[in-house]
Amino acid sequence: MFENVRVNTQSSIRIENDGAVVYIDPWKISDTQGDADVICITHNHFDHLSPEDIARVSHPGTLVLAPWSLEDELKEKLSDLTDDNFEFLEPGDEIDIDDIHIEAVAAYNVNKEFHKQEYGWLGYVVEAGGVRYYAAGDTDINEDIRAVKCDVAMVPIGGFYTMNMDEAADYINELAPKYVIPIHFGCVDGVGEIGDDDKFADKINKNTVVVKKLHK
Repeated sequence: MFENVRVNTQSSIRIENDGAVVYIDPWKISDTQGDADVICITHNHFDHLSPEDIARVSHPGTLVLAPWSLEDELKEKLSDLTDDNFEFLEPGDEIDIDDIHIEAVAAYNVNKEFHKQEYGWLGYVVEAGGVRYYAAGDTDINEDIRAVKCDVAMVPIGGFYTMNMDEAADYINELAPKYVIPIHFGCVDGVGEIGDDDKFADKINKNTVVVKKLHK
């Protein structure tokens, strides 16, 4: 199940299914070019929206999914792409791209000001090959993410801008996916430390498997 999943760094994720490639928040991509069929952008912070990395992995037919609130900004920053390359979503929207089904999930803070609910920023459920992968984006625990159904959850554990490892563990133990991949830690100053995934794993109930070492 995880041979086709790679966490590049932070929240930069690559999922491949039957030759189709989905990126979520591509950032610091160095060894792959032009292979993205779909790029999902969660919000516009520098470690999630990188025009250089989007350009690096895109090809003329790449579809970029993003929150509706980023339409003007993305069309300006990604001026080499046409309107046909974009689809702008609100929380709750769903879209099918060939054999891949994608659902937009609200991502926001409840006790911080960095990611406000009214911004309409997103996480994504990517259903491919019969597996539902949830990439949460930058979020705290909230009622929207409590409603997610997934097999694999990829959640931030670094704290400060998002839920911390204790909060993330509480969420995962409530959600009870088959697998969890901790992300968004140890890559940016002040946002967790390398090795926090081991501490996080100790907090997860045994019915969920913590998958680590997917980072490139």
